[in-house]
Amino acid sequence: MILPSSPEALANATWADLAPYYEALATAPLSAEAAPAWLREWSQLEELIGEAAAVATIAYTCDTDNAEKEAAHLRFAAEISPQQDKQQVRLARRLLALGWDDPELATVLRRLRTDAALFREENVHLLSELEELETSYDKITGGMTIDWEGERKTIAQLQPFLKQRDRATRERAFRCMASPYVAERERLADLFDQSYARRQQVASNAGFANYRDYIFAAKYRFDYTPDDTARFHDAVEATVTPAVARLLAYRRERLALDIVRPWDLAVDPDRATPLVPFRDVTELVDRARSMFDRIDPELGRHFRTMAEQGLLDLDSRPGKAPGGYCMTLPFRGQPFVFMNAAGVPEDVSTLVHEAGHCFHGVAAHRLPYIWQRATGMEAAELASMTMELLAGPHLGRPAGYYPPADVRHALVDHLEDILMSLAHIACVDAFQSWIYTSGSGGDRDARDAHWLTLRARFERGVDWTGLESERVARWYRQSHIFTAPFYYIEYGIAQLGALQIWRDSLSDYRGAVTRYKQALALGGTRPLPEIYAAAGAALVFDAKRMGELVHLVEHRIESLRAVSEDVLAAVV
Repeated sequence: MILPSSPEALANATWADLAPYYEALATAPLSAEAAPAWLREWSQLEELIGEAAAVATIAYTCDTDNAEKEAAHLRFAAEISPQQDKQQVRLARRLLALGWDDPELATVLRRLRTDAALFREENVHLLSELEELETSYDKITGGMTIDWEGERKTIAQLQPFLKQRDRATRERAFRCMASPYVAERERLADLFDQSYARRQQVASNAGFANYRDYIFAAKYRFDYTPDDTARFHDAVEATVTPAVARLLAYRRERLALDIVRPWDLAVDPDRATPLVPFRDVTELVDRARSMFDRIDPELGRHFRTMAEQGLLDLDSRPGKAPGGYCMTLPFRGQPFVFMNAAGVPEDVSTLVHEAGHCFHGVAAHRLPYIWQRATGMEAAELASMTMELLAGPHLGRPAGYYPPADVRHALVDHLEDILMSLAHIACVDAFQSWIYTSGSGGDRDARDAHWLTLRARFERGVDWTGLESERVARWYRQSHIFTAPFYYIEYGIAQLGALQIWRDSLSDYRGAVTRYKQALALGGTRPLPEIYAAAGAALVFDAKRMGELVHLVEHRIESLRAVSEDVLAAVV
């Protein structure tokens, strides 16, 4: 079989163009001896198609108003991908029938067995329809803009106003940012209703009682269960929620507030003016280059290559999909980073986070087969969240983003965000579990009501009086719930893993970086607990170990707040 020379050759391909390649693999002579060469050829085909599809997705999310780019993305996502999945299962079953084994492919073969067991012909068109619905969410939210003092701005571009000392400005920015989601509630609820029905049907067709149980298998969650995630929720409620309440009490006192409102959560209570880490995207990238060089020269070289090859789209603009992601281009082995920078410290964290994914992709690309390079998101997010924490000692200038006197504020802001994010993660995961297991997930009013119940459980100390619609809108803004269901608990699992690596780095920074890189290089060749162990971490679901990490974060915040400027460098 002669494969195309590059992904560009497949940019306009239809399924009719690609099907013969799969047919050739399905009918080629195959034996245990021939399996490695056959598998390499299959892997190369997946690299080519995967990169062509990734390029189409990147082009669309960077410009959701472009009908041509939308059509190209949908051709891959809704037409080609479901048929591709079908043929991949066909080839997997052929390989598995050989009884062929390779210790280095044990995790790959386990995933292939799972794919083969889950596949149902009747789900092909449902998965195609789900891709179209997910694209519709990006189109709706990517088109959201706000009139701010006579200028049209994206929602991301209002983030700096949430950090202003003037409370009236913060409130106005908060209400403006929530307003498009409040206004689009019915349209987004319609979209979710359609997705919900199809997802539950996919699960039923595959023999599962609900979509949650199906997705645990489909996401290869071999090392933890729904009961473990419920323990995670309980542990967050017991350890993280009280810690966040303490942070909010400190905030209330420092800002001289009677009550904390949702527009009071982003302003720095210990500074008169907001932190400004960079002036424009060019400076954001230039400082990142220097910072990664300091963290590790090899990682610095990888980031420089991305910048030089135009593999970064970081600014916020109308028509661009919200959020941020890293997408690896599997043929060339280079990642692409997408985000919506607005000039706030969170942009630095986002870029560093996505760079962690990039370093993971580059390290794993050395493995021979595309399936070996893929990991579960629990390992992928460990790479990104750990990089956020490893970057901490290098945030100061000249290499980083802040003058020495401002570094502690950036570090405290990040550590506070970790605790608040853990509470949010538990809420989102508990919400999705309820949606697909309660029997009421198809009722939009019941969904909104249960979201409010969970918010009250995990978020205490913020007064939402008169803001029920805005509080409900928060889940409509969480794109994962619409476009990547159940992709969220991974953030929590990985954050706790990252905190363990960070804890080690406080006494052995170079050792922690070395272990981190060794774990990245494993790709998906080892079970999840082994990947975490290689990095110096373990999976945490219980309140005892979670509480120890929460205590460490709180203690660190208190230390940073108390230290004088002249000894700040020693603490950092």
